[in-house]
Amino acid sequence: MIAVTGISGNIGSQLAQNLLAANQPIRAVVRDIRKAQPWAARGCEVAQADINDAQSMADAFQGADAVFILVPPIFDPLPGFPEAQTIAANLKFALNSAHPSRVVYLSTIGAQATQTNLLSQHTIIEKSLRELPISITFLRPGWFMENASWDVASARKDGKIYSFLQPLEKPVPMVATADIARIAAQLVQQQSTQWTGHQIVELEGPERVTPNQIAATFAELLGHPVAIQPVPRETWPTLFQSQGMKNPTPRIQMLDGFNEDWINFEHPTEVLKGTVTLKEVLKSLLENSPKE
Repeated sequence: MIAVTGISGNIGSQLAQNLLAANQPIRAVVRDIRKAQPWAARGCEVAQADINDAQSMADAFQGADAVFILVPPIFDPLPGFPEAQTIAANLKFALNSAHPSRVVYLSTIGAQATQTNLLSQHTIIEKSLRELPISITFLRPGWFMENASWDVASARKDGKIYSFLQPLEKPVPMVATADIARIAAQLVQQQSTQWTGHQIVELEGPERVTPNQIAATFAELLGHPVAIQPVPRETWPTLFQSQGMKNPTPRIQMLDGFNEDWINFEHPTEVLKGTVTLKEVLKSLLENSPKE
């Protein structure tokens, strides 16, 4: 039995589909029981749990051979990341109580970075889970290609997109969520005889992507020119605050990390390569977004 958190989201649902295709029994771990009904209809067990309730998570993981953990993103954390500290403690308690044979934790590129940034939330959780005597894989994917969903409307309507990734010609390690889900499904099915202890698996797409390439690919798919403009660094604090962020500093530090290359892979010569291209992802985003 494989317990899957985040099954209602993009990566979790794709991972579950991969596992069902491999005839693996699944326990859907959800906070809102209503969101599990489609999975129950496909023969999955259902467990209701909240990542902020350690005992409910321990109960949800009980009896599972393997657990896939996807932590809900917190884009505007409080100073000091108390939310991540709580989640780390809860997951550590739950996994220590249930003691599954193996765990796959969806982390991030740059989790090893010593400079504080938005991704430090995963650094905190990784550090806590490393104290457990359980076989754990920390899956660290690059920048999600699907982040380009924020650009779809302006690319289609205005022929223009804006980039926080700079300079525009700088290649960035990116990966499609379909590749993340596929690799995570493979890892969570591995038997404990194949690996023990803690391991890091880093993942990017078939080639690195520049912001200029994103604009060019949108233009190719839309059939009209798409220009790209860098968002000036000095405007970020005011811009993010105008969007409702109370603590924009971690997000700014994360973007600086990508732009300055201190957010990168820890083992660059061992990074796995996915197969899904940027063009495939952008085509899907365009097809699935409303046309005004």
